Amino acid sequence: MAFTDIGERLRADRALHERDEQLATQEESLLRIAAVVAGGAASAEVFAAVAREVSQVIGLPMVVLWRYDAEGTATVIGEWSERPHPFVVGSSWPLEGPTITGMVRASGRPCRLDGFADVPGAIAGAARATGIGAAVGAPIVVDGRIWGAMSADAYDFEPLAAGIEGQLAEFTALVGTAISTALSREALVDLAGEQAALRRVATLVARQSAPEEVHRVVAEEVRKQLGTDGVGIMRFSDGVATLVAQSQTPWEPVPEGTPFSLEGDNLITSVFRTGQTARLDDWSDAWGDPATMARTLGIRSSVATPIVVEGRLWGTVVAVSRQPDPLPADTESRMGQFTELVATAISNAQARAELAVSRARLAAAADDERRRVVRDLHDGAQQRLVHTVVTLQLATGALDRGEDPRPLLEEALAQAREANVELRELAHGILPSILARGGLPAAVQTLASRTPVPIDADLSVGRLPAALEATAYFVVAEALTDVAKHAHAKRAQVSACIEAGSLRVEIRDDGVGGARPDGTGFVGLGDRIAAMDGRLRIESPRGGGTVVAAYIPLPG
Repeated sequence: MAFTDIGERLRADRALHERDEQLATQEESLLRIAAVVAGGAASAEVFAAVAREVSQVIGLPMVVLWRYDAEGTATVIGEWSERPHPFVVGSSWPLEGPTITGMVRASGRPCRLDGFADVPGAIAGAARATGIGAAVGAPIVVDGRIWGAMSADAYDFEPLAAGIEGQLAEFTALVGTAISTALSREALVDLAGEQAALRRVATLVARQSAPEEVHRVVAEEVRKQLGTDGVGIMRFSDGVATLVAQSQTPWEPVPEGTPFSLEGDNLITSVFRTGQTARLDDWSDAWGDPATMARTLGIRSSVATPIVVEGRLWGTVVAVSRQPDPLPADTESRMGQFTELVATAISNAQARAELAVSRARLAAAADDERRRVVRDLHDGAQQRLVHTVVTLQLATGALDRGEDPRPLLEEALAQAREANVELRELAHGILPSILARGGLPAAVQTLASRTPVPIDADLSVGRLPAALEATAYFVVAEALTDVAKHAHAKRAQVSACIEAGSLRVEIRDDGVGGARPDGTGFVGLGDRIAAMDGRLRIESPRGGGTVVAAYIPLPG
């Protein structure tokens, strides 16, 4: 009896010792894997190390790590086996039938499968062909969701040990940490690269580089950051989308300037119609010029974001891929930041172009005004003054001869008075003297008194800088001229006040409306106001009267 007790105790001690050794081996294995994870090794290296360690610790000859895909498939990302097998890294398998990968994904818990004899599907068929008789699996959880699975397989009819699912789950926890770490590291690298690319483009924009240069740089930067096969920038105009820039491409580049009709149903026409970002992962049913080109180039997936300049749809940035997988879900948002910079560059270029045209108009108007003054002086007052001088010379001769000079003196006096009147009228055509003497309120009251339409004036401003008063006076004069000649108004109001550091001048009438902001007078006013960093607003709906408002910043 004593010997029996001793034998049982020895067997128990031996089992306990073996269990301690197994736990120590497992702990050492887990520590080695943790060191690989903490060392920042590449994902592929971590997965290979995990598969090898798991195989040695749990005593099964084959271990495979799987990543679940959105299409109902699983892709092998790591493996270790004593025999050749078809489950190589990178291979993708459908989750058909009650295979171990399908069971883990469906339940979210460790599972075991003690035989593949009657299991349908590609994975089960490959397992039988390889000689796998049983399998155990556990989920890989990353950031709270089931990301993949780890399976361990026994060959032939070797039975699976009890509790082996728990052992496997301890390793999958580390795998989840490794994947989360790797994904975070890769995301940081991608973010840093994207921010650097955005800074490069923003620097170009800030330097007021030509839009063509910005377009080319943006197309190439977006291609590099997204890893797509190509990126193009297209401009919408006159029913066509014109290719204005493109990145490097694996195909022969489409010539810049190529027009694509905006008829049809495809990615580009969707952006044109809606002004919204669009995605197309299958071009087989699309039609129109862009669709024909996409199929010719073998495009599979594509995303287009709109370029909006000052509230108007200008064009689109298009990223395309030949790869079978769709472009990532964050492609639209990542492209949006670059698209905004393109819009800024275009807006800056348009502003510079408009400023150059405005300056040219101002210079031409100044030249025209100088020529008018010279012409009016020459044809009017100057001629009368010359006549006056000649007449006075004749009067002097008559006096020397003893003749009566009074008729000639009267004629000279009349000519001098006429010259004075014409000079006064000429000066009035430039700026009225009342503006210099009494300021804007007095000058506007004079204008109102000459206008055939009743004018209500409310100008709560005092004296202003001369240039500001002159500009405001011309705004009121032009608007009241339009009221008198074209508005058919019964009444009008003129107001002026200081508002948020600017002079606001507003003229309203109850006429027929329809005033043209692109008319010569208003365009000239707009140029003059823009030169003072102000803005002109004209609202003139048909039948709704007209509002002309100018906002001119005060100096300093």
